[in-house]
Amino acid sequence: MLRIYDTRTRRLEDIAPTRALRMYTCGPTVYRSAHVGNLRSYLLSDLVRRVMERQRVRMLVCQNITDVGHLVDDAEIGEDKIVLQARAEGRSTLDIARSYEDAFRRDTAALNLRPPEHTPRATESIDLMIELIAKLMEKGHAYAVPDGSVFFAAETFPPYGEISGNRLDALKPGHRVEGVDHRKRFHADWALWKHSHRELAWDTPWGGRGFPGWHVECSAMSLRYLGDHIDIHTGGIDLRFPHHENERAQSDTAAGHEVVRRWVHGEHLLFDGRKMAKSTGNVVLLQDVAAEGLDPLAVRLAFMEHRYRHQMNLTWDTLRAADRTLRRWRARVAEWAESPSAPMAEQWVRRAEAAFDDDLDTPSALRALRELERDESVAPGSKFESFLHLDQVLGLDLSTEIGKARVLPPGAAELLEQRARARQARDWDAADRLRGELAELGVKVADTPDGQTWA
Repeated sequence: MLRIYDTRTRRLEDIAPTRALRMYTCGPTVYRSAHVGNLRSYLLSDLVRRVMERQRVRMLVCQNITDVGHLVDDAEIGEDKIVLQARAEGRSTLDIARSYEDAFRRDTAALNLRPPEHTPRATESIDLMIELIAKLMEKGHAYAVPDGSVFFAAETFPPYGEISGNRLDALKPGHRVEGVDHRKRFHADWALWKHSHRELAWDTPWGGRGFPGWHVECSAMSLRYLGDHIDIHTGGIDLRFPHHENERAQSDTAAGHEVVRRWVHGEHLLFDGRKMAKSTGNVVLLQDVAAEGLDPLAVRLAFMEHRYRHQMNLTWDTLRAADRTLRRWRARVAEWAESPSAPMAEQWVRRAEAAFDDDLDTPSALRALRELERDESVAPGSKFESFLHLDQVLGLDLSTEIGKARVLPPGAAELLEQRARARQARDWDAADRLRGELAELGVKVADTPDGQTWA
């Protein structure tokens, strides 16, 4: 049984196996390429899915595509780069958004993230949002202002703040470019609908042409595609406030009860010790990793070396180390595949599976695999079965080298020649050092009376 940390209750909670489990994941805002920091939060939902499917639970997952909302909201204060890009290229903003959406799908496929059952776009779900806003207005949780904008009345939802700890009585008015928004009845109210006559704008029954606020889209889509009882809601830690607080208030007041049972958040990713953001000039894309000659799944492996809710500092050195481990494991699995089949190594498999169930403790699971790899008492066929079984959760494509012709990785041939010369010169220290370097590349060296051999 999976136990996972619920941000709202502040404790580990059981996710009991059932016949079906509904999960919502906050998806990408497609006005720029997703960097590897963004992608880490999507691995979280993929791991939840894989662990539950291993327990024979059918998953129903919805992940939205934000192609309108705060994307256009930023344009209202002159900061939306997608609008400027569209004008410069003579294309519509939706054309630009679709290209970023396609890039996101390629990245998630490269990381072996299983696709959700539903990926609704905001622009194709406007009717759902208008219907939800009208319902909130009817129930007294939202109000329209003269220009046609609509605000959620935050004070009508007393539990506000349970996810993030930011209670309404402690919140202070935010700083706006044009000053305090006097249209609001209470400073913590937020916009469900924003008056606008820009390119992406729609008419409403209450007479306000405009576009939806960012938060309302997730409520409308999750209620439509998953219903009003959702088992798990995932997202990055930065979405706790205000996005998830606002989303919870909208969904719960519309449904009349608690909609989401467990709120699960992944921590921030640093790169070389600094925040990964365009504003800091510290952005690494998955295509940058591939351009360095590294397997994109090295990113997945590097992520899993840390717990999802622990802040992580990624570096090029850690990515290169993960790439070497990935290639070595694939080579070893291909080597073990040639041995007689044997039952899985239960001790190691149980350890890894227990780690998965313990709040997705992937670092402990990976340690179990490393120890299994080195355990000479375990038959090669048993290692083969164990590694491939656990790869159903790890998602590292460890079987890809099975049956392929042996090809040395770059640089290995030179190291083998150096080691042969070192052995001829009886420089055993150098030979041992070179054996270790070859092992890091996934090449196993053995010494025979006829010279060294490799696998």
